[in-house]
Amino acid sequence: MRTAVLSLGLALLCYLHAEAEELGAAGLDKSEIAGKWHIVALASDSESYLQKKDELKMAMATIAILGEGDLKVSFAIPSPGGCKKRESIYKPTGVPGEYHSSDRGNKTVQVVDTDGKTYAVIFASRVEDGKTLHMLRLYSRTQEVSPEITTLFKTIAREKGFTDEMIKMLPRQEECSVDGA
Repeated sequence: MRTAVLSLGLALLCYLHAEAEELGAAGLDKSEIAGKWHIVALASDSESYLQKKDELKMAMATIAILGEGDLKVSFAIPSPGGCKKRESIYKPTGVPGEYHSSDRGNKTVQVVDTDGKTYAVIFASRVEDGKTLHMLRLYSRTQEVSPEITTLFKTIAREKGFTDEMIKMLPRQEECSVDGA
C-alpha cells in the first residue's frame, strides 16, 4: 500500500513536471504571469541569503506587462526595518521566457516552470563583486501551495545545484503587501 501511494505520488509529480515544461518558457503567455504573486519559497547560493534565510518571510510581487514586452515587477519585501518596496523593469532577451534588468546591477531572470495559472518557478542570476549569484523563487497566486508544487520546486532547485540548506519555504506574513506600492 505504501509503495502504491509513493508510486502514485511520483507519477503525479512527473506529470506535473512534464505538463509544466510544455507550458514553460517556450509556450509562455505573458498575460498569464501578470498580476499579484506571493513569493513562497527561495533557494540561493548567496552568502548573505544563507546568513539571513531563517529571518525571511514571504514577500509579494506584482508583474505588469509594458509596451514591447517589457515587464515591470514591483516587490514588497518584509524586513526587520519594515516593508521594503522596489520596482524593476525587465526587458526580453530574445530567449523565450528570459528577461534582463540593469536596475541595481545586472540581473537575468527566466521562467523555468509554470502551469500558467497558480504557480511559477523563476531562476535569477546576477553578478555581484565579480561573482555570479543564483536564486530560484517559487511564485504562487495564494499564500499556500500544494505538496506536489512544493516537491516540484525542491526538485528543480536540486537540479539547479541548490542543496537542502539553500532551500527555504517562507512563513506567511500579513504586514507587507504590494497594494499601494
